[in-house]
Amino acid sequence: MINVNGALLPETDVTLAIENRGYKYGDALFETLKVVNGKIFFWEDHYFRLMASMRIMRMDIPMSFTMEFLEAEILKTLDANDLLKSSARVRLNVDRGVGGKYLPSADAEVQFNIVVEPHDNPFYTIAEEQDYVVDLYKDYYMAPGLLSGLKSNNKALQVMGSIYAEENDLANCLVLNTNKSVIEALNGNLFLVKGDRIKTPPLEDGCLKGVMRKQILEVLSKDVNLYVEEASISPFELQKADELFITNVIKGIVPITKYRKKDYGNAFAKKVLMKLNTQLRLT
Repeated sequence: MINVNGALLPETDVTLAIENRGYKYGDALFETLKVVNGKIFFWEDHYFRLMASMRIMRMDIPMSFTMEFLEAEILKTLDANDLLKSSARVRLNVDRGVGGKYLPSADAEVQFNIVVEPHDNPFYTIAEEQDYVVDLYKDYYMAPGLLSGLKSNNKALQVMGSIYAEENDLANCLVLNTNKSVIEALNGNLFLVKGDRIKTPPLEDGCLKGVMRKQILEVLSKDVNLYVEEASISPFELQKADELFITNVIKGIVPITKYRKKDYGNAFAKKVLMKLNTQLRLT
């Protein structure tokens, strides 16, 4: 069952208007959520990121779009799919409805839909002895700016990068901005570990304002023995690192095992993940 503006419908009954602005122009935003036994991980962060993104996109936020309302709609959808007492992946999609060309018509109204699916792991784990080889994706570059940090439906770069990764037997690719700095992976934020120094690209470089990125930075900030900075990462730094890892809400932390001729460990990533899981159990 899919939730369309609060109505639960079988997938076969769900239709998308050909004039839908999310379909025609990418005039839409989304949040990917992990839910375990009815608990939405980091829901407050997801909600406020969505609201901030809608304001940046100049969408008229409906008065009904409170944190409590959207949470209830998510849980209702999970319940309708018998996933309320298990682990699930949820996509909450918001678009500007129908009407207008590039300029939305005055009667275009914001709408939402929620799609859910089962997910295997209730907590975050790191797969042992799993190769995760990456390389740079250099066919297209991300232009830093206010729009580059949004989780919008305009993901052409990620789509093309994913095709490139598959064609070259890579698990993922690292994305560059127009200044040739490494900003993120195709599906998550990037962290670099060198001794007691941890780096992640700043939002100003064009990376996604990731929810898991925020959680990891908060976990790291509690360790007085670490020096954590948000600073630009050049491609030359990658091969000098002790560890590289990718973060997103669904996977948690994914260690990179190889970039070009350099192999990496995952001891630090495991420690951070353990702290993250402990924090989740306590909340």
